[in-house]
Amino acid sequence: MTRVPVLRELDDGVLLLTLNRAEKKNAFDDAQWDGLRDALRAAAADPAVACAVVTGAGGDFSAGQDLGSFGRAAAPRADGRANGYPGCMEALIAFDKPLLAAVRGVGVGIGATFLFHCDIVYVGASARLRLPFVSLGLVPEGASSFMLAAVIGARRAAELFYTAEWIDAARAVETGIATRAFSDSEVLPAALAKAREIARHPVRALQETKRTLLLARAPGIEAALRAEELGMRQMAGSPENAEAIRAFLEKRAPDFAQFRQ
Repeated sequence: MTRVPVLRELDDGVLLLTLNRAEKKNAFDDAQWDGLRDALRAAAADPAVACAVVTGAGGDFSAGQDLGSFGRAAAPRADGRANGYPGCMEALIAFDKPLLAAVRGVGVGIGATFLFHCDIVYVGASARLRLPFVSLGLVPEGASSFMLAAVIGARRAAELFYTAEWIDAARAVETGIATRAFSDSEVLPAALAKAREIARHPVRALQETKRTLLLARAPGIEAALRAEELGMRQMAGSPENAEAIRAFLEKRAPDFAQFRQ
């Protein structure tokens, strides 16, 4: 039986979306990118949905891009809409209803940068986030170079990007990446309870309020996406990126000192 990449459960105006690749720590492959894209687009168009909550199956939110499918170009669609990562990001950035996240375990790469586009982020005690881009010889993605600074401030964002260090639940709340921290068993119920509170309000009023937030940050997001795409083109496949991938496969620390000469 074919696995559903993103589970959907609608209850009294609250749509719960669950990334459903627990055995891969919910890392994104093409099916999960497209599943989340379709779920967000459908939720935006459905008047029965007042707000959405995103979480991960098992003990993790998402380990980011599945390296097994990294670099494969998504097949074009007949309707002109993008597949894969671009299509999912397009749907996420345009999502015009309140979006909450309930995070346990790892959130790496897109598993962390996704959260910057959420309106409310609750983390469990086990949450560990990381922005690994420089350690891979790459640049940030998902407009995170703008969104993280907008959420937590430029200097705090720079520290996290430049070090690629792990961010635990306490620091996620302290910096402002997360709204509140809970025990792992409480984090999803807490997010759903907050979503139900939000869903009591008129859907159109929630949408118009979210649209004002989207409009205010749209220029920064667009500029960041352009800059990130250019940087990714320059760095993907570079000697630094190749060394990072070799080191990962060989289970050793990368040697970037060789490129400083």
